[in-house]
Amino acid sequence: MDQLEDLSPCVPLQGELDVDVAIIGAGYTGLWTAYYLKRQAPQLRIAILEAHTAGFGASGRNGGWLMGNLLGEDRLLAGLPGEQRQAAFALLQGIPDEVATVLTREGIDCDYRKGGVLYCAARYAEQEVSLRAYLQHLYDLGLGEADYRWLNPDELRQQVRMHNAYGAIYSPHCATIQPAKLVRGLAQTVQRMGVQLFEQSPVSAWQPGLVSTAHGQVRAHWVVPAVEGYGVTLPPLGRYQLPVQSLLLATAPLPATTWAEIGLERGQAFSESSRQVTYGQRSRDDRLIFGARGGYQFGGKLRHDFQLTADEVGLRRYLFGELFPQLKDVEISHTWGGNLGMARRFHPHMLCDRTNAVALAGGYGGEGVGASNLGGRTLADLILQRDTPLTRQPWVIGDRPISSLPGWEPEPCRWLGYNAIIRSFVHEDQVLANPHSPAWRRTLAMQVAGFMEGLMR
Repeated sequence: MDQLEDLSPCVPLQGELDVDVAIIGAGYTGLWTAYYLKRQAPQLRIAILEAHTAGFGASGRNGGWLMGNLLGEDRLLAGLPGEQRQAAFALLQGIPDEVATVLTREGIDCDYRKGGVLYCAARYAEQEVSLRAYLQHLYDLGLGEADYRWLNPDELRQQVRMHNAYGAIYSPHCATIQPAKLVRGLAQTVQRMGVQLFEQSPVSAWQPGLVSTAHGQVRAHWVVPAVEGYGVTLPPLGRYQLPVQSLLLATAPLPATTWAEIGLERGQAFSESSRQVTYGQRSRDDRLIFGARGGYQFGGKLRHDFQLTADEVGLRRYLFGELFPQLKDVEISHTWGGNLGMARRFHPHMLCDRTNAVALAGGYGGEGVGASNLGGRTLADLILQRDTPLTRQPWVIGDRPISSLPGWEPEPCRWLGYNAIIRSFVHEDQVLANPHSPAWRRTLAMQVAGFMEGLMR
């Protein structure tokens, strides 16, 4: 956010307002929904209520991967006929190009670069085995080398030079952005289109047709709660979205000589294939942006302080230092994170309840930069009752109440389960990263972590 010139908030809601669509939350989902509604039906009266400022949540606090896929897409699409499945994959893969079209049309500069993504086997040999198995799984679903292909170590070095890498899967269907620039650009765009944005207006209560704040009310035909990980603040949404945190850091700008050693000249995204869920990119101003899985707080409590602790910085420094030893002692200039939403069974959803005139999308599971664009387009079509390929996908839940979504278990089951699973992931990574771990211990660690991961699906 500190790279933006103007963060002065819009006026808060005061008094009463009547609109066609009331959107709660000025993050990606809310803004994209408003944008596509206005594009297709300019006459609609739309108001967005934001508790802080546009992009305050995870939309302005992520790693900037704009991915052409959806969490769990392979499981969601596996049961479809081949032709229908290929069309769905093409729809997902087109997300980065759709966003690029909007950026050009609306004059939004958010450091967009479509350099693809590298899923790397870079820290231990088991990563190569799992990545190659996943690549075969994608091919079995009908995808080909134009979508995902294996890079041997020499081919990988032409894009990024990691210490002792075994290879990688490369996909062209990913771009990188500066997330805060995108969300603020979208906010300015929808305001130009006639959408009313009320910031510093936290919603205190909502129901079909009515949204209330401390100082006003909005009556609306449609209500769109676009809050993702912040669903805990708006019952009953918290039952269906588990708020977890993803934590990141940025180095100070690195000299050209260092980047000549590392690569990533085209703005490629990269990760190393462990259950730590790492992700990184080279920013437009030559910083290394690097993140990894965060945590979950008891009771679904939101995290508000995103100044990372020494241990949190240390873990991420260790992980990127394993990939790029020359950066082990580099200066860290920024740390941040965001609260994101995780749906039960890792199933993203786009729901339209026509009886109560409520539409929502979420459960992106950390992949919301691109998925929210798909969600916004889909919600617009659902609200406008347009029958399109977007509305016929398996992640779309048609004309059903929010209560039809799968819910998370009550506490303390959530907290105990989440932490047990994360501990198994950390243990697996520690065992596999140690080249002296015996084979039986490596196998056991992977089996336990795989079993625990399965409990979340």
